[in-house]
Amino acid sequence: MSENTAPLTKTARQQKIIDLITRKSVVSQIDLAENLATMGITVTQATLSRDLAEVGAVKIRSTAGSVYAVPGEGGDRSLQQSTGDSLDAKLPRLLEELLVSAAAQDNTVVLRTPPGAAQYLASAIDRSSMVGIFGTIAGDDTVLVIAMSSVGGQALAETFLEYAAGNAAEN
Repeated sequence: MSENTAPLTKTARQQKIIDLITRKSVVSQIDLAENLATMGITVTQATLSRDLAEVGAVKIRSTAGSVYAVPGEGGDRSLQQSTGDSLDAKLPRLLEELLVSAAAQDNTVVLRTPPGAAQYLASAIDRSSMVGIFGTIAGDDTVLVIAMSSVGGQALAETFLEYAAGNAAEN
């Protein structure tokens, strides 16, 4: 499988909308529809409007003007919007605080954390724009990171270790 596939369900579409709003400054429904179209998701204005209401999206003022924001996940109900590099700035800090070890084999990396921290770290990795990550799976104290074959597990493990050592380089 060479490209990401997702079912064209309402849930998958709404998650793409949330991802776009939290990763990019989305200023209008037209902007959002165009971004979705580049992902192969075509929606009517009425469907998009309903989806925005159902995910709790609201317009807020930001430095980029008026943009959409969505409530955070879990117990975090604060509004989440694209803040540019903040997710990428957060990942190195989290790795510094939480990474106990990193080991690679083929195109996988196993990251060890203190008990209870793996899912938090995996979520930060998933939300970052770090290049070369296919996906993550988290347990209690272990994150399995699957690297793109073009990057490989060893290079990715080294990047995580550099971040944890405080050497956050641009990807």
